[in-house]
Amino acid sequence: MQSKRQSFYESLLNIFIGWLVSVISSAIIFPLLGVDLPLEANLKASAFFTVISIIRTYAVRRHFNRLHMKQMTNIA
Repeated sequence: MQSKRQSFYESLLNIFIGWLVSVISSAIIFPLLGVDLPLEANLKASAFFTVISIIRTYAVRRHFNRLHMKQMTNIA
């Protein structure tokens, strides 16, 4: 079972990788779609969604961890 700290660190790494992919892909895709978004605005939007993703990922991970623990106590 993961500790809360491990869940948090895994979520951070996962979200950081997602953020990096998002920033790079946005820099490629937006110009192809005719969207002129300055890098600063792209980084700010990405930062906002990254914080939301960290909270969401951590909450989902902890929820499933609780379900797993509940199953384990029902089996014993």
